[in-house]
Amino acid sequence: MARTILTLSLIFLSLFYVPTKIESTKMAATTPATNFIKASCRATTYPIVCVQSLSIYASSIQRNPRQLVQTALNVSLERAQSTKTFVARLTKFKGLKPRERAAIKDCFEEMSDNVDRLSKSIKELKSIGRPGGKEFIWHMSNVETWVSAALTDDSTCVDGFSGRTLNGRIKSSIKARMTNLAQVTSNALALCNHFAEKY
Repeated sequence: MARTILTLSLIFLSLFYVPTKIESTKMAATTPATNFIKASCRATTYPIVCVQSLSIYASSIQRNPRQLVQTALNVSLERAQSTKTFVARLTKFKGLKPRERAAIKDCFEEMSDNVDRLSKSIKELKSIGRPGGKEFIWHMSNVETWVSAALTDDSTCVDGFSGRTLNGRIKSSIKARMTNLAQVTSNALALCNHFAEKY
């Protein structure tokens, strides 16, 4: 009975997991800003995800490289916060196996660290100063370090559910969210690296 309730709860929660602003169906019209985003996303590992997640912010990004990176980090943070909330809800479910509960608890801690690191990255980016200067290099190095660490948090969470004994809806639900979060975070890191190298 408890497992049935858990399954129904997961299905209920999954209904609310829709890509931000229905990205897969709402693509911005071709403009100089969207062309800039598409060109910039070629430097990422997941260019399609990159374009989908950033094109809806084309009006604020325009053709500003710094604003592009800022927006990419904001998207990652939004996904991380959403994932953290989802994992927090899972910890309250009844009928969890001991290993599931332990893995979920560890994942929640990883997501808390993830949110903290991405928040620091966004704040740090606002203090980078003029491109090419010593302060710029130092601040961008901090941003890249924190975003890279956030990406590691994503992998660590998923690794906690390895093994056949943890196969099931809990694992599948978390893996789906973590995959999407890892992709946008990977893209944000690539854009950060490109920005740091170019400017």
